[in-house]
Amino acid sequence: MEKKHLCAALLLWAIACSALPASSGDLFRIGLKKHRLDVDSIKAARVAKLQDRYGKHVNGIEKKSSGSDIDIVPLKNYLDAQYYGEIGIGSPPQKFKVIFDTGSSNLWVPSSKCYFSIACWIHSKYQASKSSTYTRDGESCSIRYGTGSISGHFSMDNVQVGDLVVKDQVFIEATREPSITFIVAKFDGILGLGFQEISVGNTTPVWYNMVGQGLVKEPVFSFWFNRDANAKEGGELVFGGVDPKHFKGNHTYVPLTQKGYWQFNMGDFLIGNTSTGYCAGGCAAIVDSGTSLLAGPTTIVTQINHAIGAEGIVSMECKTIVSQYGEMIWDLLVSGIRPDQVCSQAGLCFLDGSQHVSSNIRTVVERETEGSSVGEAPLCTACEMAVVWMQNQLKQEQTKEKVLEYVNQLCEKIPSPMGESAIDCNRISSMPDITFTIKDTAFVLTPEQYILKTGEGVATICVSGFAALDVPPPRGPLWILGDVFMGPYHTVFDYGKSQVGFAEAA
Repeated sequence: MEKKHLCAALLLWAIACSALPASSGDLFRIGLKKHRLDVDSIKAARVAKLQDRYGKHVNGIEKKSSGSDIDIVPLKNYLDAQYYGEIGIGSPPQKFKVIFDTGSSNLWVPSSKCYFSIACWIHSKYQASKSSTYTRDGESCSIRYGTGSISGHFSMDNVQVGDLVVKDQVFIEATREPSITFIVAKFDGILGLGFQEISVGNTTPVWYNMVGQGLVKEPVFSFWFNRDANAKEGGELVFGGVDPKHFKGNHTYVPLTQKGYWQFNMGDFLIGNTSTGYCAGGCAAIVDSGTSLLAGPTTIVTQINHAIGAEGIVSMECKTIVSQYGEMIWDLLVSGIRPDQVCSQAGLCFLDGSQHVSSNIRTVVERETEGSSVGEAPLCTACEMAVVWMQNQLKQEQTKEKVLEYVNQLCEKIPSPMGESAIDCNRISSMPDITFTIKDTAFVLTPEQYILKTGEGVATICVSGFAALDVPPPRGPLWILGDVFMGPYHTVFDYGKSQVGFAEAA
């Protein structure tokens, strides 16, 4: 059963199909469509999300009606884990299925010159010789992912997104796609909607050119994801504004703190009605349409797993800490030693300048990241987690025995190396709500919203929508708000005012 759960969890990141562009008046839309959950295909999606993303490398927007200058692209929803739509490259347009990804900034599709990668044989390929608007560039480039890489060369051509045609867009013709991720993926390529600061080759992103060429009235785009597994329409990506049919009430807007990714500051994080205390002083967060789940610090994801009864895989090091060093850590905390010094005092971590050297953690912008939760010094990492948990329990005036028992229980819930955890589907109704605080506004996720299901009947398997990803200061702690969050909350990306906005999805 554990192996069955692990397989389903490892398979959980989905990627892609096709979509037909649709328009209504001057609205430019890309539609999203849903497909039944296919357990055999989920692994590629799971890997192509969190590891690929982080291994590789709006205040008061007026509502727009369907008659405004907006481009709406219909999107398809695959496994509630990936949303993608159709674009055209060249003249006449050659059609490709792409992920619209706010966590990257380049556009790439397979090249007709990709001869030795299986992934290219089974996906659409760009043929420069068939386009009258193609311009040769030829400069070599590559994008590195946690599970592999793609490489090729830059080219220039017109790109059609919905009813919009972006002139002279530089993109990547991928001539090598060695990763198995791309072999089983449903999508052909990726269209990045991040900032130019993270664009490989510093090329101008498609979205920048849409704005620069005057194709949209407002420098804003927005996502609506349909999480109804039985719905034909998967959602819509709207360029140039927002569609009031996609949300309820007003958006809460928060300013960006750093360009590159769509990054902002998030407040406290609650499990049920109880604060974890971990983000009370603020945490960085990135809203990312290219990540299926919600990724956050292992310390908090473990607490969530404990609260919802999820079963993790990696816990040996943590239990070792509790059994051999638990009382020492308790005594150090009670004696007044600063929490960030406890593990070095216990001899489990050592200091390198001003911070601990502990695990194989990298910042989110380092392309070479492997993205593991437990790294090269697992005892140090486990100690640091135990300190956070004990400190939180100390504030609640629990006894030492109860605290150590609680921490040992948390150890059993540490996510597996890929970050996933399976749960008992029959317990969903009794699980707590999870709350993110953004600009003093509570954004609540119910168990039905953060638990993903695969299979049917007795074969149904439920997987936690939370995955572990550790990013150290100064960039972290960091949360990645992926599709699990963007489904319940309509999301606006305001490039003009450097902010993002969230409202309850309609």
